[in-house]
This record gives sequence, C-alpha cells and structure tokens, in this order.
Amino acid sequence: MNAGLVSDGQEQALRFFAIQVLKMYSPCLYASAFVADFPRAHLTKKEDEAMMWIIFAFASAFFAGITSILAKCGIKGTDSDVATAIRTVVVLVFSWFMALLSGSGKGIGEVEGKTWGFLVLSGMATGASWLCYFKALQTGDINKVVPIDKSSTVLTIVLAFLFLGEEVSAKKFVALFLIGAGTYLMIQKKEVPFSSGMGKKEASVSDGMQKKRFPPSGGKQINEKGKGWLLYACLSAVFASLTAILGKVGIQGIESNLGTAIRTTVVLFMAWLVVFVTGKQHMVRRIPGKELAFIFLSGLATGASWLCYYKALQDGLASVVVPIDKLSILVTVGFSYVVFHEKLSRRGAAGLVMIVAGTLAML
Repeated sequence: MNAGLVSDGQEQALRFFAIQVLKMYSPCLYASAFVADFPRAHLTKKEDEAMMWIIFAFASAFFAGITSILAKCGIKGTDSDVATAIRTVVVLVFSWFMALLSGSGKGIGEVEGKTWGFLVLSGMATGASWLCYFKALQTGDINKVVPIDKSSTVLTIVLAFLFLGEEVSAKKFVALFLIGAGTYLMIQKKEVPFSSGMGKKEASVSDGMQKKRFPPSGGKQINEKGKGWLLYACLSAVFASLTAILGKVGIQGIESNLGTAIRTTVVLFMAWLVVFVTGKQHMVRRIPGKELAFIFLSGLATGASWLCYYKALQDGLASVVVPIDKLSILVTVGFSYVVFHEKLSRRGAAGLVMIVAGTLAML
C-alpha cells in the first residue's frame, strides 16, 4: 500500500484476512490465487509487495460472489431500487470508515480536478450498473444474470486496449472467446421434447440456469419471467466495464480507499435520486426485518469487495484484475446451489468451465 497511509501491521492484517477468507469459504478461489501467486516465492521483498494486488483481486472476487446471494435474499419482496439505495448507505459508511482509518481522508483537498471528474463519472457508471444489476437480479434467475454481468470482462479488455494502451495478446483473444462462448452456454435455453403420455401435465426443464415450462399441446415455451431481466443484465455489464476504465484513470494519484469513498458518495446520491424521482421513498418503512438484514449484509460484502478491488486496480493491470474479479461467479454458483437449490445442466456446467478457463488464461 502507499507509504505513510497504512502501517505495516495493517498491511499484514488485511493480507492475512483476505487469504483466510478465501481458504475457509472459497477453496476454488484460494487454489487459483495460490497458483497465480506461486512465482512470488522467487521474488525479492519489494517485488513480493508489488504482487499483493493479485491477492486483493481474488478477495474481491469472493466478496462480490456472496454479495449477489445476500442481495437476492434481500429483494424477494423489496423493490430493487429501494434496496440498492439502502445498501449503498452501508457501503458509504464502510468505505469512509476505511478511508479515515487509513488516514487517506486527509488527502481529499489534494485531489486534482481531472481526478474528481473521472471519479464522479466512475461513480455514475457504478450507480447505473447497480440499479440495472439488482433489477435484473430481482426479476431473473441469479445464475442467468450473473454470467451476463461477468461478461463485461470482454468489453473492459477492449476498452483497456483502446484507452489505456494495455496489450491484448493472442492468448487474451482466446480467453475472450472462451468467456463469451461460456456465457452464451450458461444463458441458453434447453428444450425437452414431450412424450405422448404426459397428458396435460407441464414439462419442466432446467437450462443453463433457469427453469422453463412448456404446454402439452405444442413446442412453444412459456417464459415465466419475461425478457426484461436480460436487458437490465446487459446494461449492467456495459456500465460495469465503463466503471473499471473510468476508475482506473480516476484513481491515478489518489489513494484507493479515498477514491472508493468518493465514488460511493456519488452512487449514494444517484441511488436515492432514483428512489425519490420514482416516488418509492414510502417503501423504505415497509421492508421486512429479515430482508433488511440481508440488504445490510450485502452492503458490507460490497464494501469489502470494493476496497480489495480498487486497491488491486490501483497497483495492478486492469486487464488482469477485472478477469480475476469475475471469478466471483464460482462463489455465486456454489452458494446458489446451497441456498436456492439451483442446479447447472451439463451445458451450463460446460459454460462455467469455459468462463473460468478463459478467466485464468488472462493471468
């Protein structure tokens, strides 16, 4: 971390916490982090510290993964815009607490105008991504929405090449293909033919992520949730890509904790503006206690993910940090099976393997 902002003790404590969380709750991500981090054994101490951004990137992936699960539990009966506004309050408190604790809050007066502009734009993109993402999450299946959102990796790498000058090798092109194809497989529908003995009973089929129903008289499927979630999921991915690029530019010359806190302030304003403009402020008092608790926990998870993510983004390559962060899909799929009993079909599992393979190929 930046000299003078965080003590060696705090650095070691945060590192230990990130590693232990991965080891205890997400063995797959822990193993991936170990493989990616293995060469550090041959580095000098200075080089070793420089590679810490990889650990922060994997920790970000874990917290981002459980955020989707906690948020899904918190918006079963709560409007997604209201839930987003409330959880942003939690993230704001969390991010400013870390900024003040690290001492980076003192540098707010030294932030340049250009940096302020990019931070505000990044915050607006983040707010738009959140609003779209949780709207899609509320109206669609979690294991369909998440893969689309994670496909923002493809656009991010293209934008990083165009605007940040980051190299795109042949290996990365192959990785992008795997991620794109894997996402396609995970969201594809899989229809099952009807047998004559089914009578008037409806057939149920599990595609890569979602169950569809078919009428006994024909092959036309009944889409239970419509296609609105797909549009919101795609928009979420686009805004997430813009967030990464704007954030990378905006955090140059500013400590990551302070940049996260400023960005979250912009998101808070945007989220509550949407709530009041749409006249949904009266819904805040009607949120069930259990759902409010899940919204609160999802906010804490988001705060932890952000802090790790933007620290990794500040010290590392955007074209590598973003793909690692997308490994949160492993956490989401795993917990969705335990919590929501959502199972992957063979096609969906193949798509997941391709996404993970493409992501790891970015390292």
